[in-house]
Amino acid sequence: MKKAIILLMSVQFLVYLGFGIVIPVLPEAVVAQGYDEMHVGGLLTVYALASFFTAPLWGSYSDRTGRKKLIMIGLAGFSLSFFLFALFTHSLPMMYLSRIIGGLFSGALYTAVTGFVADLTDEENRNKYMGFLGMSIGLGFIFGPAFGGILGDYSLSLPFTASGTLILLLLFYAAFVLKEPVRQGEAKKRAIIPEGAARLWGYRVRYLFLLSFMVTFLLAGIEATFQLFNIHKIDITPKQIGYLFMFSGLVDAAIQGGVVRRVKNGMETNIIILAQMITAAGLILMLFTGSLFWAGLSLCVFTAGNALARTILVSLTTKESGGRYGTAAGMSYSMDNIGRIGGPLLFSWLFTRLPDGVYGISAALAVLSIVLLLLYRNSDRTLRNAEPLG
Repeated sequence: MKKAIILLMSVQFLVYLGFGIVIPVLPEAVVAQGYDEMHVGGLLTVYALASFFTAPLWGSYSDRTGRKKLIMIGLAGFSLSFFLFALFTHSLPMMYLSRIIGGLFSGALYTAVTGFVADLTDEENRNKYMGFLGMSIGLGFIFGPAFGGILGDYSLSLPFTASGTLILLLLFYAAFVLKEPVRQGEAKKRAIIPEGAARLWGYRVRYLFLLSFMVTFLLAGIEATFQLFNIHKIDITPKQIGYLFMFSGLVDAAIQGGVVRRVKNGMETNIIILAQMITAAGLILMLFTGSLFWAGLSLCVFTAGNALARTILVSLTTKESGGRYGTAAGMSYSMDNIGRIGGPLLFSWLFTRLPDGVYGISAALAVLSIVLLLLYRNSDRTLRNAEPLG
């Protein structure tokens, strides 16, 4: 079992490393070819769309045919997406195709891996091993941009070739190491609209769902435009952007590991309000970027606020779910994904129209989102201490 868990952690790490390496390379690839900067958002959006809308289908397929088979398929398809991008960085239609393929098979891998771990574990140790998967995802997000930035400094195609090769090697290793687990339940299907979600929207937890959308919407917008903005401001390179995102990823990890666990019960809304103010401050600081240090400082301030809000929101949402933890988590996931789909597209469009005003608008949205928390606090339609919803 230990070998299988380590391999599954490696799969998750490489999936999110693959997502992260795009951040410092994609804007450079689009700008270098003379394409409209709007396509940076488009290329991020189609990946999220493909993953979001096909994951439920992959879950059903995994239950019918087995976890290992889907992992093999997912690794092969995900590897192909990187090789396609590496070969066709000069062709916009092919870049779109490679991103769609990448999103399609990343959804397959997430579904198969979580289902595999659920089958390998029991209720006593499942949280521990799911936590290991979460740690792998976090590490992928942290090191992906640095990996992409450093290799992209030599060639824009090199990060994709290296990632595709690593995933292909993992495919061959998995073929020998993984053994189909004894089925204990269904795969985690990431339903687009979780069953029973409509009932939750009748209560004040709906404001938390909307806030979850806004927090991810702002994060996805920054991922799409931060490099474009700093190319204009300080002529930033992919290597520099990679290091900045890696450092901000460490700030994210520090917030989640060191600060969040100290938040006392009942203080969540106050902390989220503070977090949104910090987020807005980071966005305002970005407007005054004149050096690499300032760009890094503003990004880290934004990340600190965003990470704090995201993590506390998850906890608060479960407390407001009336015992329907899975439904609430699924709805939050859906809102996050809608934010990740819409954020890059809208922010890229805003950037092409108002390159110096996009973060001012973003800061205003962060502050305005506090209204959702005030509506939440003033509503008495709560499920806390109520009988669990059937």
